[in-house]
Amino acid sequence: MKALLFTCMLVPWLVGASARRFDQDSQLIPRSLPGRELNGYFGDHLKSRRATRERPLADEPDDSLTKDEGDASDLPTCLLCVCLTGSVYCEEVSPDMTTVPSLPKETTYLYARFNKIKKISTKDFADTLGLKRIDLTGNMISEIEDGAFSKLTDLEELSLADNRLVKLPMLPAAKLKSFNANNNLLKTKGVKANAFKKMTKLANLLLADNQLEAVPHIPDSVRILHLQNNNITEVNIDTFCRSNDTYFLRLSLSEVRMDGNPVLLSKYPDSFTCMKVLPIGRYR
Repeated sequence: MKALLFTCMLVPWLVGASARRFDQDSQLIPRSLPGRELNGYFGDHLKSRRATRERPLADEPDDSLTKDEGDASDLPTCLLCVCLTGSVYCEEVSPDMTTVPSLPKETTYLYARFNKIKKISTKDFADTLGLKRIDLTGNMISEIEDGAFSKLTDLEELSLADNRLVKLPMLPAAKLKSFNANNNLLKTKGVKANAFKKMTKLANLLLADNQLEAVPHIPDSVRILHLQNNNITEVNIDTFCRSNDTYFLRLSLSEVRMDGNPVLLSKYPDSFTCMKVLPIGRYR
């Protein structure tokens, strides 16, 4: 247990406060929290939207935490956060959290939403290579060092929504299923042309409310693609289909949103022949 120890004591009211503030309308895919964490205490509290940012009064200390478990120092703790069986919750932390906190090496799920984190560096996740889910929604991130996520080969879900990114870093391709960068400042020059090309398991690609001028390469595995409210002005036959393969079908793609872009989709009828659904957008 020593690898899980941090400098602060486990304060029970932090769990209650974090649970009440947790937003179940996650930017990640539905049912993204492990089932065992939605049972019992969390099941009663994670349903409501954050009603207030004021810290509630502390509860009386609960001695039941240590009756059967021995000394409280044997329990996993996190400075300013709540740690529960591999999951770390650091939401709306006060005083302001401006960097990614030190994490237990066994961390699998990190929820650090609605803070004031400004930069992600390569050392932030260097010791937590088993991470499967990272949610950094609603921070002030404007810079991510290029190798910050590249070694997280088990990462399946990553949300960087509602930040200030102008470019995307190198992303882990092996197991990533959901990537959310909605509502940033991304332009096409800030997204490498083949940024998503090797992501053979990517199902949800969310890039709405940015400043993209073109559609990036879309892996065949993508089911949901959100590109609404960008500055996309045109598409071509190679955007979704393949000009050199008239038999190619994009069967996985079930939702494409391009509304809120300048492009007039009716001008490009041959660009959607391989798709089973038409993009949602402006046709006249």
